[in-house]
Amino acid sequence: MAVTNVENQHIELKKNIKQFYMNAQCLKGEGICAVRHILAPSLDKWSLFCLYNLAFNDVLRFNALKNYIPGISSRMLSVTLKRLEEANLITRKLYPEVPPRVEYRLTKFGYGFCEKILSLNQWVLDQFQEEEVKVKKLF
Repeated sequence: MAVTNVENQHIELKKNIKQFYMNAQCLKGEGICAVRHILAPSLDKWSLFCLYNLAFNDVLRFNALKNYIPGISSRMLSVTLKRLEEANLITRKLYPEVPPRVEYRLTKFGYGFCEKILSLNQWVLDQFQEEEVKVKKLF
């Protein structure tokens, strides 16, 4: 009996998942899982908006970024930016001026991450359109 294409896809998926688990094991001694360290802070409600706005505008100050993201509070933006900086997705540059000026930009890794996650976002949107799934309002 021949294996069908669908069965091959499932077998390949299982093989890829097994490989993922082997590659994504926590670093010994540090207890940090690289995948969780990057994905957890970047896939919450506000992080993608921050990342995409920084990717589009290159450099933004705090208030400009806040203006581009409707509904986000100053505190939530601050927390989100700190998490993204800890994940090495963005950099924060403080200028020693009065009043202090702070600029945010994506790291090289952050740009690459945005490209990959944007592909995933587009795939999700395509699936919603194909399946005629109704998206509930997020705000």
